[in-house]
Amino acid sequence: MEIRFFGVRGSIAVSGSRIGGNTACVEVTSQGERLILDAGTGIRTLGEVMMREGAPQKATMFFSHLHWDHVQGFPFFTPAYLPTTSLTMYGPGANGAQALESTLSQQMRPPQFPVPLSTMRSKMSFGAALHGRTVEVGPFKVTPIDVPHPDGCMAYRVEADGHSFVYATDVELPERLTSDVARHFEGADALCLDAQYTPDEYEGKKGVSKKGWGHSTMMDAAKVAKDLHAGRLFLFHHDPSHADELLEDMAQEARGLFPFTEPAREGQRMLLGRAAGA
Repeated sequence: MEIRFFGVRGSIAVSGSRIGGNTACVEVTSQGERLILDAGTGIRTLGEVMMREGAPQKATMFFSHLHWDHVQGFPFFTPAYLPTTSLTMYGPGANGAQALESTLSQQMRPPQFPVPLSTMRSKMSFGAALHGRTVEVGPFKVTPIDVPHPDGCMAYRVEADGHSFVYATDVELPERLTSDVARHFEGADALCLDAQYTPDEYEGKKGVSKKGWGHSTMMDAAKVAKDLHAGRLFLFHHDPSHADELLEDMAQEARGLFPFTEPAREGQRMLLGRAAGA
């Protein structure tokens, strides 16, 4: 199972960052199957990679939630315009299929965008990601997990090749981490976790308090990684106002609690285990 970060920022894309300026998009591949987690602006670059691979293309997409920074890259995802592409897309919650299709369609209507969703000629099917109900995709077992965030959000535990990866963007860990949520995070080989704020930012000691905004600090993330015996921690959903130097400092501080911590970096690749037959 290989994980590759195409977008690691939160809220809005930024320029000039070595760590990465695109909003959330993560690719997970194994044995010829491709998962795409969220469609922030990073999905444009992923689309370019897929185009270089040639047609036909197939991917299964899981959306954490439908806030703009997690869907705004989809209109620029070139493979979606090709009839040779097949996309299976899961929106969060019981009405996830309808809500996802409606959201993607609305952002491509006038005056926001010049061409409608119907211009995309790929084969699209929509489904609902439900808490605790595992979806099997080739070698993958993908389990959606409800996490606390305004308007709701899904984390995903992805298992394949004897290893596990948890993608948990946009979660406010100080609000509540129930035992049901924690068991899905437990023992992940790699944990990609919201760490948008410093503790001082979250508490309002620097600027307006961020309590209730739906995000966590790097120390919250490190504590969860330590308590739930993660292998590695990737701090994710970097605040658009944070320069690379601050992101490195945040990771360094978090290492005091959980040594295997680093900021998620755009373009970074990580291999977990070895696929069968490799």
